[in-house]
Order: sequence, then C-alpha cells, then structure tokens
Amino acid sequence: MAKYFDVHPENPQRRIIGQVAETVRSGGLIVYPTDSCFALGCQLGNREGIDRIRSIRRLDERHHFTLMCQDFAQLGHFVRLDNTTFRTIKAATPGSYTFILPATKEAPRRMLHPKKRTVGVRIPDHVVAQAILAELGEPLLSSTLLLPDEEKPLTQGWEIKEELDHVVDAVIDSGDCGTEPTTVIDFSGGEPEIVRLGAGDPSRFE
Repeated sequence: MAKYFDVHPENPQRRIIGQVAETVRSGGLIVYPTDSCFALGCQLGNREGIDRIRSIRRLDERHHFTLMCQDFAQLGHFVRLDNTTFRTIKAATPGSYTFILPATKEAPRRMLHPKKRTVGVRIPDHVVAQAILAELGEPLLSSTLLLPDEEKPLTQGWEIKEELDHVVDAVIDSGDCGTEPTTVIDFSGGEPEIVRLGAGDPSRFE
C-alpha cells in the first residue's frame, strides 16, 4: 500500500518532506503535485522506477521523460544550451513548461530519446514540488500522471491513492492540481518548436 502524505500547500512540513525524500532515495516511486498537474517521480538512477512509470502509463521507448529540476543551475548540468536558448528559457522559468534539449553526459541514458539523444527538463513553480527537490538535492525523474485511456489527469490526492495504491510507494497531496499538463517546447533543432500546448503561455516562443 502507498503511503499518503497530506502536505500544507504554502508551508510544507519539513518532517513530511524529509520522509518523502527518503522514500525516493530508497528506490520508491512517488506521485507529487506540480504547477500543472500531478506527476510520477523517482530517483535519477532508479531503473525499476522508470520501468514502473512506463508500465503505469503504458509508454513506449520514444517517450520523453522529464528531469524536474529545482533551479536553472541544476537544469544546466543535464542539458546543453547556447546563449540565445539560455536567455529564452531563463525568462520562462519557473513555470508550466517542459523544454526538450540535447542532453549532456550527466543525463541518465535510459531516459534519453533513443535517436535524438535529447531529454525533457523543467523547473516547477510549485511550493511543495520545490520543497521536495530542495530536500533531495537532485532532480526527480518524472512523467505526467496521465493514465492510459484517460483524457485528463487525476486531480485529487485521495483518488490517486485509491487508483494507484499497489503500484506506487507514496502519494503527496497538497490540494487540487490542474488538469492541464505543461506546454512542451522543443529546442533540439535550434529554433523553438511548440510540441504540445498546455498550461504555459506559448506566445513567448512563437
């Protein structure tokens, strides 16, 4: 059964955030809130965690996982950015955007696009997600919690606990999340390409 953590949305309890981080470090798969919708997350080197996410969402090998980063310094460790791209992305973070960029050698190989060698990265504008990332001291390997055959993500923590009780290790609930995933911008070809319209305003990339 999954642990259920009820976290204050503005002042996350440090003790609970510590327990969440320990769950991740010990190989657990968590569901946690972001500024777009709930996400599945595990530690970077957790191969079983990646496989579990693929299984829950029925994803193929072409799916872009996301590195959920605490800040821009952390993000820059895993992706390559030229000066123009740096300035464009910096102006849009934190926020409800996922950026697809060429990966550095530090990015886990199992989460790269098999042909393009790219990875998705984002910096969430969400107090609880930021608290978890700060406690971990490293990115969370993540994917939007959108179940197969469902048009919209689940928005209630208790509902997620009921639905995924035996396939995740913890559910972190800090109130309703939105139903719109991030806006995805692909910078791997040089110019920004809007791959998916979502919660983030795409106009700055058009």
